[in-house]
Amino acid sequence: MHYLSTRGESAQRSFDEILLEGLAPDGGLYLPAHYPRLGSDELRRLQAMPYADLAFEILRPYTHPLDAATLRALVHATYTAQAFGSADIVRIKPIDAHISLLGVSEGPTLAFKDMAMQLLGRLFEHALAQSGHELNILGATSGDTGSAAEYAMRGRRGIRVFMLSPFGKMSAFQTAQMYSLNDANIHNIAVQDVFDTCQDMVKAVSGDLDFKRRHHIGTINSINWARVVAQVVYYFAGYLRTVQRIGEPVSFAVPSGNFGNILAAHVAKQMGLPIHKLVLATNENNVLDEFFRTGVYRPRSPAQTHHTSSPSMDISKASNFERYVFDLLGRDAARTRALFTRDLGEKGYFDLSQDPAFARMQAEIVSGSSDHALRLKTIRAVWDHSGVMIDPHTADGVAVARDHLEHDVPMLVVETALPAKFSDTIQEAIGQTPPRPPATQDLEQRPQRFVVMPADVEALKDYIAEHTMGHG
Repeated sequence: MHYLSTRGESAQRSFDEILLEGLAPDGGLYLPAHYPRLGSDELRRLQAMPYADLAFEILRPYTHPLDAATLRALVHATYTAQAFGSADIVRIKPIDAHISLLGVSEGPTLAFKDMAMQLLGRLFEHALAQSGHELNILGATSGDTGSAAEYAMRGRRGIRVFMLSPFGKMSAFQTAQMYSLNDANIHNIAVQDVFDTCQDMVKAVSGDLDFKRRHHIGTINSINWARVVAQVVYYFAGYLRTVQRIGEPVSFAVPSGNFGNILAAHVAKQMGLPIHKLVLATNENNVLDEFFRTGVYRPRSPAQTHHTSSPSMDISKASNFERYVFDLLGRDAARTRALFTRDLGEKGYFDLSQDPAFARMQAEIVSGSSDHALRLKTIRAVWDHSGVMIDPHTADGVAVARDHLEHDVPMLVVETALPAKFSDTIQEAIGQTPPRPPATQDLEQRPQRFVVMPADVEALKDYIAEHTMGHG
């Protein structure tokens, strides 16, 4: 399997080359040259497999030249009952006759990001041990990616993490989960702006190829293909554990901010998983919902981005969306590059409403948005009906899923986090404080270690240069 850039860079890369790189040198995002397809017989063979074995089968075609024995060892070391709370790893949680949750948030940081990040920590450490190199991971988080990355990378040899987050715009739990880490290889940088600005700063540093090479900069956001492909596995698990017979349709509703989670579902569908519909759910920052309804993609400025009660989705520029558009346009790199550089740069939007691709897109993905009042109402309704407590992002998914139910097609809503991370909103919705794991009882009281930084790319580069490995 070789990888190519969404913007047309001609050099074909292998998995081990793109694993540590992040953005392609031309500013595009890496995708595999093709998606391996699995037929009904292969899906039936996978149906009874434990999660780690399923992960091996799905990831194997994408990870060459990593040898099979090493990959098998890494996935088995990652997906354990100890790390994810039970041998199932992924749980199906019914909330009514039509909707179940795809429970992928039982990992160390109580969010779905752990499903990929825990594996990435091991992949990175293995690759660096093989090469003798070091890696400085630069990332941005709206709340969950950061803690998942830091918990996966803390103390790992040859790795340092520089994580940008929007200062004062995450929940108290999310903030404390990241900032209370005192491992020497973890650097939390609180940027005085919104998440989109943090993400722009990461891309600006990654775009300085000389700086990137000199300081061994890699990414762990879903800019990194390995993050996305590790998430593909749980869509296969959700489908295989829901249907009686292979071939039956299942729909997935996915709360979406940066488009990585639903992109993984799109990849699973391209691989032959019989997904009926993908339902994209946004919050008040509904740029993606607007696109899937109208064909117009119009990112918003930091000033126009709302701070909401589902803060991990407070994103107005979805970095993974470029991968989907590339696929949608028949992998036309020149056209993709023009849309994301020329059109967005000159006009601030692009319009695919008259393109034949728009009809194909609407056949695959439908969308909707939620707001604070609907979020609270949904949390309350699910609690009253089923006794299941859901977090605000999952509530956005459930609310939008209800508008797209179809007779005899099961709907799985991806449970993106556990409610303990957002206790203020849960308290407002149902008058109860969500339970939290014993290890997190005093989280908000622990000393916090972070630096506050203006939205200044040069200041960020200076900080990285000062703290990179071998330089203090």
